[in-house]
Amino acid sequence: MLHTRTTPAQRRRALRERLSTGRLLTVPGALNPLTARLVQDLGFEAAYLSGAVLAADLGLPDIGLTTATEVAARAQQTTRVTDLPVLVDADTGFGGPLNAARTVQLMEDAGLAGLHLEDQVAPKRCGHLDGKTVVPREEMARRLRAAVDARRDPGFLLMARTDARAVEGLAAAIDRAKAYVDAGADAVFPEALAGEAEFEAFRKAVDVPLLANMTEFGKGPLLDARTLQDLGYDIALYPVTLLRLAMGAMEDGLRTLAADGTQAALLPRMQTRSRPYELLGYADYTAFDTAVLDATLPPGS
Repeated sequence: MLHTRTTPAQRRRALRERLSTGRLLTVPGALNPLTARLVQDLGFEAAYLSGAVLAADLGLPDIGLTTATEVAARAQQTTRVTDLPVLVDADTGFGGPLNAARTVQLMEDAGLAGLHLEDQVAPKRCGHLDGKTVVPREEMARRLRAAVDARRDPGFLLMARTDARAVEGLAAAIDRAKAYVDAGADAVFPEALAGEAEFEAFRKAVDVPLLANMTEFGKGPLLDARTLQDLGYDIALYPVTLLRLAMGAMEDGLRTLAADGTQAALLPRMQTRSRPYELLGYADYTAFDTAVLDATLPPGS
């Protein structure tokens, strides 16, 4: 049957052990449970749930309109079907320190391996949009301390994201990152660094696992995995890549269907009928159903 065969604690431990190896962890963003299965099937070692992707899936801009319970629900649906550790974008924690504390426990209950909280004001903006505003450093530290105090499983990874580079400059972003580590953050996500030299400076200054956001069409460069490994980064994140690929293919397909009046020309570009059956474990469901139907009670029952 199609469900995870590992516990949340096992997945959290696997993530932390993987981050301790010094090898770059490549993490694609899943759109939904099915694409999380695809990420696992193709050999990746972790998956991610992007706040921007979830908002877009709901037909909303990424400006803080989704709720903690909406994110937790999608997270639970995803962790149910994959053995990979899954990280989630928890925005600002959906409010003040108490909200951040509740968010941590919701995401723990959803089976996630970890989350990141950011230092933008609430409601936030997409990290690569102009006009962002960050809260005072002390306020973000309170947000993080509340998250740490609320965490029940010490294996659950708490990552601090700072958006200060675009607002206050690189030096301030580094200072914030150090303060966030002091407040209990296990890892840091410096958003929208402007170039390779800035990635290097951040690595030299901050001594916890670092995430590099390789989102397309953003403010920073798209560095390849070898470069990020050489820079000493621990996670390469591709949060919206699958959504952009899927939407581009669907838009092209709809244009072809409208123009041709048939999808025949699109067939070579489609996933075959059998491939989703493999990902979804149709054979396992059939075997399970057959076993139940053929089961007989022992004599005298």
